[in-house]
Amino acid sequence: MNGTGPKATDRRTFLIQLAAASLTPFEAVRGRQSRFEPDWSSIGQHKVPGWYQDAKLGIFIHWGLYSVPAWATPSGELGKVERDKWFTNNAYAEWYLNTLRIKGSPGYEHHVATYGKDFDYYQFAPMFNGSTRAWDPHKWADLFKRTGARYVVLTSKHHDGFRLWPSAVENPHRKSSEITATRDLAGELTTAVRGAGMKMGLYYSGGLDWTFTEAPIVTGQDLLQRVPQTEEYASYADAHWNELIDRYQPAVMWNDISYPKLGKIPQIFAKYYNSVPGGVINDRFGVSFSDFTTPEYAKYDKITVKKWEACRGLGYSFGYNQAEGPEQVIAPDKLVWLFVDIVSNNGNLLLNVGPKSDGSISEIQMDRLNKLGAWLSSNGEGIFDSRPWVKASSSPAVRFTRKGNSLYAFALPKSGADSISIPGVHSTAGTSVRVLGTSEDGEFKQRDKELVVSIKHAPAPNGYPVGVKITPAPEPSA
Repeated sequence: MNGTGPKATDRRTFLIQLAAASLTPFEAVRGRQSRFEPDWSSIGQHKVPGWYQDAKLGIFIHWGLYSVPAWATPSGELGKVERDKWFTNNAYAEWYLNTLRIKGSPGYEHHVATYGKDFDYYQFAPMFNGSTRAWDPHKWADLFKRTGARYVVLTSKHHDGFRLWPSAVENPHRKSSEITATRDLAGELTTAVRGAGMKMGLYYSGGLDWTFTEAPIVTGQDLLQRVPQTEEYASYADAHWNELIDRYQPAVMWNDISYPKLGKIPQIFAKYYNSVPGGVINDRFGVSFSDFTTPEYAKYDKITVKKWEACRGLGYSFGYNQAEGPEQVIAPDKLVWLFVDIVSNNGNLLLNVGPKSDGSISEIQMDRLNKLGAWLSSNGEGIFDSRPWVKASSSPAVRFTRKGNSLYAFALPKSGADSISIPGVHSTAGTSVRVLGTSEDGEFKQRDKELVVSIKHAPAPNGYPVGVKITPAPEPSA
């Protein structure tokens, strides 16, 4: 089984669990309580809706004051830099203010050299608000739709406390003009995204707000210690989440870095589920309940029954970083294969775009989105609305999904090859095989324990996975 699926003796139990976690939208609504109460026994009955199971691809957007300086040390991907060196040499441009607060850090030195040591971070607000006048949310929505995304998640407030919606909640430490966008960026994008037929979600930094704290995060141990635990901040964060639910009814509540202990989480969750049927909540509130988990610059390497969503930037940063070059950005073929691998293991990919302050998207990020979209235009049939098979792979170069009565195999062909081999799949007299992106059944043969499929007419560029539809879905072999 190559470490990617259950043992044969557990297959029946596994399939039952997977089916329970893969309800259609109708079944999900039918199974949902008519009303949720603000207690964990009631909230725990929530089921992941079918749309989120089906979606597979979302677009994450990190956009805010940090998009003006747009600078970070491209030190490496999260998890590949020593934890206690990460914050001083942070590759995340959206952490600009925290790095600025670490005297002597590369970010501090860059800021002093570029803007002067007396330039306050929140002086970027007029620059950002001026830049956003040219932004067209419909262009974003059209781009994300062409890429193949089914949902979008915008950072309504990141750790710096800057808000992308006209919040009526007063901040006790900063003037609203310093921390609030002049356009309703969240609202305008919500309208555009929904108008393009996608779901709209909102990110909110519930655990960190640097308008309430001054000490920087320097070590991994500092991270949760910097979550404000005052009644003042808990009320502030609660009011924001309630405001976002009331104004925008986001399809995804994407919280980050835990939440103040005094926050009224059960009340917020119950209100959300009662207000937004079909909504989902992530696992970063610091409580045991969630609809899905969120590995960051990481993924699960086996089929996981509980729904999950991998998030990552196209480069090392989520926010736009002008210091990044092509060597820091994931190659398009590797991006496609990563996506296929995630989907085969019951995950979604929340792929981040970091726009410039004026809302424009860099050429290299556009290139990756366009190439992912082009591949999905031929191969999306085996990705969207699919579910995992009984195993995710049969070799390092093959991944599986299933839909209806068909099995989909995605294989990385050898350079120059005119066929692909799919181990562990047996054809029968009634088997038909079609290479995705073509209109007719293709040529294939059974060779011992592997299916060999001709890819002479496959539309996928060299180096990209080739998708194959096999009907009816065969029984897996050992």
